Amino acid sequence: MAPFPAEPGAGLSEAGFDPRAPAPGADLVVYLDIKSPYAFIAREPTLVLARELGVTVDWRPLTLDIPSYLGSAKLDDRGKVEKSERTPEQWTAVKYAYRDARRYAALLGHTLRGTVKIWDTTLAHIGFAWAKAQGDAVLQAYLDRVYPPFWRRELDVEDPAVIAGLLADAGADVSGFDDYRLGEGRERHDREQAAVFEAGIFGVPSYLVDGELLFGREHLPRVRWLLEGRRGPAPDVAYLPLAGRAHD
Repeated sequence: MAPFPAEPGAGLSEAGFDPRAPAPGADLVVYLDIKSPYAFIAREPTLVLARELGVTVDWRPLTLDIPSYLGSAKLDDRGKVEKSERTPEQWTAVKYAYRDARRYAALLGHTLRGTVKIWDTTLAHIGFAWAKAQGDAVLQAYLDRVYPPFWRRELDVEDPAVIAGLLADAGADVSGFDDYRLGEGRERHDREQAAVFEAGIFGVPSYLVDGELLFGREHLPRVRWLLEGRRGPAPDVAYLPLAGRAHD
C-alpha cells in the first residue's frame, strides 16, 4: 500500500488533531458536508472572502447524521416518495431548507435539486481528506467536481470508483487510495468525526476563527470582521452582493 500523501501542515494531523484550531499556517477553519445544501451554497462566498483577504482556509469534512434529527426518506425513479421515516414537521423543515438553499444556489448559477435519499458521504469525505493532503489546489478541484454534479443528481458519492475517478480528474495521486479508504482512512474519518462532535461542532457550514464558532454562512460578515482584526463595530448578520465568483 502506498503511504497516504501528505505535505507539512496539510490535512488533519493524526496525533495533534484539534477540531477547533486551524492547522499551522491557516487562519480559518471551515467545516462542510457534501450532502448539505447550505454547505454547497456557502463554499463559493467563503472562497471569495478568503481570496479578498488573502487568508488561508483549513477546509474540513463533517459527516452529518441527518436522519437522527430530520428523519429519512427515499424517492422512486419518478421522484415520488417511496419510503419515509419523517414526521409532517420534519417534512416541513426539509422542504423549506431546499427552497431556501435553491434561492441562493440560483444566484451562484447552480442547480440544486433535492436528493433522492440521505446519502452517506463518508467515502466522499475520505476523498476530501486525501485530496486536501495533496494541496489546496487539488482539494478545490476535487470539490468542484463533487459539489455541482451531486446537487444536479448526477453523482453517486457512495461509489468508490466514482470518488477515485474524481480524485484523479482533480490531479490527485490515487495510488493506494483504495486500500486507504477501506482501512486507515475510514478509521481516521470515524475517529476525527467523533472528536468534532464532542468539541461542540454540530452543523455545516461551521466557521472557527480566533476560537469563535460561527454556524451558518449568514455569519460571513462577522468572519470577515474577525479576520480583519475586529476593526470598527461588529457587523450585524447580513449579506452583501457576491463581489466576484470564486472561480473566474
